[in-house]
Amino acid sequence: MPEVVAHRLLVLLGVAAVAGGGAGVGVAAGAGGTAPTAPTTVSTGTSTAPPHPPACRATAATLYVAPNPSVAGRRTALFGHVSLARRATRGGHAAPRPCSATVVLWRRLPGQRTFRPVGHRLLAGRGDYRFVFPAARAQTSSEWRATSGAVASRTVAQGVYANVSLASTATFAISGDTERFSGEVAPGHAGQRVLLQRLVGGTWRTLRRPRLNLGSSFSAKFKFVKSGAQQWRVLLPADPANLQSSSPPLRVRIAPATGIHKIRHIVIIMQENRSFDSYFGTFPGADGIPPGVCVPDPLNGGCIAPYHDPSDVNYGGPHGYSDALADIDGGAMDGFVAQVEKGMSCSTTNPECSPCTQQASGGQEQQNRCVDVMGYHDAREIPNYWTYAQDFVLQDHMFEATDSWSLPSALYKVSEWSAWCWGPNNPFSCHSAPHWSNPDWVWGSIADINGPSDQTPHYAWTDMTYLLHGQNVSWRYYVMTGPQPDCVNDSAVSCPPIAQASTTPGIWNPLPDFTDVREDGQLGNIQPLSSFYAAAAGGTLPAVSWIDPNGIVSEHPPARVSDGQRYVTGLINAIMQSPDWKSTAIFLAWDDWGGFYDHVPPPTVDQQGYGLRVPAIVISPYAKRGYIDHQVLSLDAYNKFIEDDLLGGERLDPATDGRPDPRPDVRESLPILGSLARDFNFAQPPRPPLILPTNPPPGPASTPP
Repeated sequence: MPEVVAHRLLVLLGVAAVAGGGAGVGVAAGAGGTAPTAPTTVSTGTSTAPPHPPACRATAATLYVAPNPSVAGRRTALFGHVSLARRATRGGHAAPRPCSATVVLWRRLPGQRTFRPVGHRLLAGRGDYRFVFPAARAQTSSEWRATSGAVASRTVAQGVYANVSLASTATFAISGDTERFSGEVAPGHAGQRVLLQRLVGGTWRTLRRPRLNLGSSFSAKFKFVKSGAQQWRVLLPADPANLQSSSPPLRVRIAPATGIHKIRHIVIIMQENRSFDSYFGTFPGADGIPPGVCVPDPLNGGCIAPYHDPSDVNYGGPHGYSDALADIDGGAMDGFVAQVEKGMSCSTTNPECSPCTQQASGGQEQQNRCVDVMGYHDAREIPNYWTYAQDFVLQDHMFEATDSWSLPSALYKVSEWSAWCWGPNNPFSCHSAPHWSNPDWVWGSIADINGPSDQTPHYAWTDMTYLLHGQNVSWRYYVMTGPQPDCVNDSAVSCPPIAQASTTPGIWNPLPDFTDVREDGQLGNIQPLSSFYAAAAGGTLPAVSWIDPNGIVSEHPPARVSDGQRYVTGLINAIMQSPDWKSTAIFLAWDDWGGFYDHVPPPTVDQQGYGLRVPAIVISPYAKRGYIDHQVLSLDAYNKFIEDDLLGGERLDPATDGRPDPRPDVRESLPILGSLARDFNFAQPPRPPLILPTNPPPGPASTPP
């Protein structure tokens, strides 16, 4: 009989007849998927098997498939009922005890000419049956049939949707940007074309027809022209294997290339250790040094007033967390001289601790190491900086992000937080640290928490590159080879030089020690400064550039002021002579106050800041001319500008950025923080470059306070 033949065929194919009530499964080898298993034997608990029930005659069969239609990778259940009639005995009467029959499940896949048996079950009782195919076996559309004896069910066609994915290199872009769409289709449809579509007026319009590669994936570039919110999808046309299938809609927001979005390249040039008053305290119209200032001198008695300092070499003062608090002195801003005398272990008999007063600054004492934190420069020493301030934008209320030294400031520059973490891969092991950012790095080990130190700082929280990488926004962190600008001991006035390079993590190169930079494969974006000059010349500047100096040109005391100005002028000239100048904003600032005097008490926004006031200049073809920005700003404003311009306003916010950490606040969103966008006039024609000499002659003297 047919069911007997099918039964024998299934056994020969190695079919597993899985017993166990109405939920048992029978699956044949050769139907696609896993290898066959041996038939299951069910023990009765006795040595003698019960007699086989007499055969029944099938009179009708039904078959149902669920789900139908289905999605590739979902489990498929097939079930139905076979109506059974007992066969008559020789005496013409029906058998007095239960009888049985076999149901065979058949399947025809796309491209197959005939149905093939894929499972069988022994029916008993009411004649119900059920087969379940695992997810791995339900990938393509199929036709199903069940038979028992000479009776066959209707043929059931089961459609299966393919799994289709779609991603974009950015979900926020600017009109004119070219982004890449990519995705894949499962099961594989190598060689087939898919349709990349955008929703236009309620209709999906096909804009690209990429072909699936051997791995059943695709990619296609698209240049965005129209602005606004858009929906995209990729469609797999129907074929014998799968129904017409589409990806979930992908939302992309396109901003017009107007306003802030005219800036396509942001360059942050960070120098070292100068207060606002030490560089621009006598700049006309700025909130500069007020008349009558005189800061107490505990060592020599009396006080020291601000004075013009023509020296090209300065020494400044200690500039750690405790020094910042002492300099500020609760808002009195009168601790600068006392801190430098304390930091230098000064005494009245030490000639290197002489006060650099205005009367003595031109004599022999200038050659000594002296207390010069009350000195200021003007266009006579820094003519190019004053020219940039006069022709572009000077910000006179820019505060260091944190009231501490260079490393915490560098961490805020790239991540909006300074912390130490005992777990290198655990953001929630991080705790605020405005002073030492990593105890296990600085002090050797924290064996009770993390075992012996590997002498590597662990920056496990999220930094700005995580958002940039996620939105395909290009970035580079350029490091100048040479001695490191600052000391590991933040309270030290001087220290032996430490070599730095793009491949050596350090105080001024913290990104290699951020967990997310390594996990995202972004270490290659940390490059030597020579790469910056090449990118500027070739018109290939990334969207975001951070540029860090070495100790020689950093202006960190005792580095020469003239060397720093020469270096910065060269950077700015390279940008202005670049094809990218017309769409660039340059933010020039100094990372901390370096112990130098400033008269403005910094606002308190949280336990780590703000720090003291620092010089800051905005240079761009769209920058306002001769404008002094009096907004309250901090170096956090640079990240806010990056986010508003290039990331659609996305913030380094643990609640929204996809990589939570325990940072105490979202600095970019604090109400006190102004907007750098106010320093631009995007309605004006782009201004031409202003190329300055790298060795300029002195400028005119300023008016003393």
